[in-house]
Amino acid sequence: MFEILMYLFESYIDAGSYPAPDKLSRKLSAAGFEGEDIDEALNWLSALREQNSDSYPVVLAHSGMRFFAELEFSLIGAEARQFLLFAEQQKMITAIEREIIIDRALALQQKDLGLDKLKLIMLIVLWDRHHDLSPLLVEELLVPITSTQLH
Repeated sequence: MFEILMYLFESYIDAGSYPAPDKLSRKLSAAGFEGEDIDEALNWLSALREQNSDSYPVVLAHSGMRFFAELEFSLIGAEARQFLLFAEQQKMITAIEREIIIDRALALQQKDLGLDKLKLIMLIVLWDRHHDLSPLLVEELLVPITSTQLH
């Protein structure tokens, strides 16, 4: 599924959004993705689209610290959790976006989700919510953690 998410971002970033699910399904199939993977990705994206102002408050004003639940600990790796909190502290994401990213990470039901995959989830969530991402943010989220580039 992560290959599909990356394909969507790379293919549709300039368009601002991806096509409707039925058209997108055909395009993904034509691009060579498997039907089961396409269905999983479309379900994941559909659930992301449901995360709107009705699901979350407009602003989450707090001065506290976010503690992770046991399920979050088991499904999101330590490095990914640390980066998520760092991203919020650095104002890369809001507290609401953090919660949406956690929701989408948990939806995958993947044990010990790594930093690279969390960054891709973060990128898709931010793209879905803002459509006009900073090139520096995109670069930060796309650069693999094994990169030897200095920042």
